Amino acid sequence: MTFTLLSAEILGRAGYIVAFAVLAIFIALGILVDIIAIAVTVAPEAQLHSMAVHRELGASESLRLKKNADRVTSFCNDVVGDVTGIISGATAALIAARLMESLNMENLLLSLLLTGVVAGLSVGGKALAKSFAFNNSTAIVLRVGRLINFFKKMRVKSH
Repeated sequence: MTFTLLSAEILGRAGYIVAFAVLAIFIALGILVDIIAIAVTVAPEAQLHSMAVHRELGASESLRLKKNADRVTSFCNDVVGDVTGIISGATAALIAARLMESLNMENLLLSLLLTGVVAGLSVGGKALAKSFAFNNSTAIVLRVGRLINFFKKMRVKSH
């Protein structure tokens, strides 16, 4: 609901460049969480254990992600992934409607074309991202672990 409200607010006042940028962000976010979900699922736990023993930055958070891979994957794919997919489709439809209104035309083809491009970018992006995630799973999970570690430290500093 928050994403939908924010995108509707931004798109309500924005020009086409901003609208397409918001659309691209939602598509990219969907691909990114898919990469994280796959990486967490396939990353070798033994390597993460070794990094944690050597106290590598973010390794303990990465290991926690791996041990909770089912929940991480569910959150990434079933929550964030689905929401970004729905919102990117709605955003594409909104952009198509605005385009048709500004061009004074009613053309189903424009709407179909735009939603087809969005679906193609989403599905194609995720397909390309899968091999990247498989081949770089440990590095990806470690980067996510470092990001979590950074936010933990920021939260501790603010208290």
